[in-house]
Amino acid sequence: MKEINTAEFETEVLQSDKVVLDFYSTECPPCEALASKYNELSVLYGSDIKFLKIFRQQNRELADKLGIKSSPTLMFYSNGVEVAGRLSGGIKRSDIIRNLESMLPGERVEKIKSQIKPTISDYDVIILGAGPGGLTAGLYLCQAKVNTVLIDIALPGGNVATTHQVSNYPGFIEPQAGYMLSHNMSEQTKMCGTVYKVAVDVSSVDLHKKEIVIDQYETIRAKKIVIATGTTPNTTGAAGEKELKGRGISYCATCDAKYFDDKEVVVIGGGNSAVEESDYITRFASKLTMVHQFDKLTANKQAQEKAFNNPKINILFEYEPRSFTKDGDKIITEIENVKTKESQKLVSDGVFIFIGMKPNIELFKDKLELDNWGYIKTNEDMRTSLPDIYAVGDVISKKYRQITTAVADGTIAAMAIAKELN
Repeated sequence: MKEINTAEFETEVLQSDKVVLDFYSTECPPCEALASKYNELSVLYGSDIKFLKIFRQQNRELADKLGIKSSPTLMFYSNGVEVAGRLSGGIKRSDIIRNLESMLPGERVEKIKSQIKPTISDYDVIILGAGPGGLTAGLYLCQAKVNTVLIDIALPGGNVATTHQVSNYPGFIEPQAGYMLSHNMSEQTKMCGTVYKVAVDVSSVDLHKKEIVIDQYETIRAKKIVIATGTTPNTTGAAGEKELKGRGISYCATCDAKYFDDKEVVVIGGGNSAVEESDYITRFASKLTMVHQFDKLTANKQAQEKAFNNPKINILFEYEPRSFTKDGDKIITEIENVKTKESQKLVSDGVFIFIGMKPNIELFKDKLELDNWGYIKTNEDMRTSLPDIYAVGDVISKKYRQITTAVADGTIAAMAIAKELN
């Protein structure tokens, strides 16, 4: 692997056969997460593909010319032509391999794969999930000198990392950007000594053996496992929703409603969460339009009465969102009547989507005792129905799901584990 600069780009990249180029930055957690994977893959594929790195901050003109918008960004070239598609942000090993293999003959790919040797690593505790609950558990465990590894399919932070601002986290007078609060939590836990395996593919989870396989070939074993996989908001699937998440579309009223003071918002949904959160949002917003797919609300009667009696709330029944677009500071929500197919556009300052949440338990949902909504049941020490398996944060069965409650869960589990191991 070689480090290059702008002056060498023509020769090393455009005049070479097969190349992968990493635009990286300093003080960049995603870049740090990529580094070890990139080094490892350069050993496996380096005989066929040239692996290069370039420091984005010292080569800004080239980065701008190539349209590099984030760090890290991987670019793949074959005979001077960009191929395979760029990768950026929290880049997974499997995505890099997919692009590399697309550049090579099939028989060569199989030969390289045959050289990959499975590895096994042992720890005292595995934490699966790097949101506030998992990060806090990691912090307390490493301070207790418990050998801990933290695994996540994304970068550390969980849903908080995509939250615009957080103004109700104790200890901060001014509102904190969600990504910065997550970053500080992550750095504190990492500096303490917790091992990070992030932006990885979790191939399998065996709670009985207490083994987790990541990236197909690495088996991680432990004496205890903490599940901190969190939840994922249900999405509408409408065009533009994914792109505007955190840029006008929110899934948390407690987090973001306060930033819509005297503004107009749209709420998608009509169940308990949608109706109750709409009532809360109108403490700040001047007008709220609720879009619901059925001909009546599905929330409880008391919540419905509050919505109907709230002069700020207007409800459009039997409509579903079809697309979300940005026009300056405004969000354009295109909706369609499910019966007449009539469509119209709603102009607002922001959109909240409340059509339910789902716990992230696909890899082990049949192994643990769950509540009626699919969340993991735990006792007061965060123990689950299986020995040595704990769960914390939004993935567990509880009344309130906030950053502070996840942090408390992580603290409790870590202290219980540390006491038992020591």
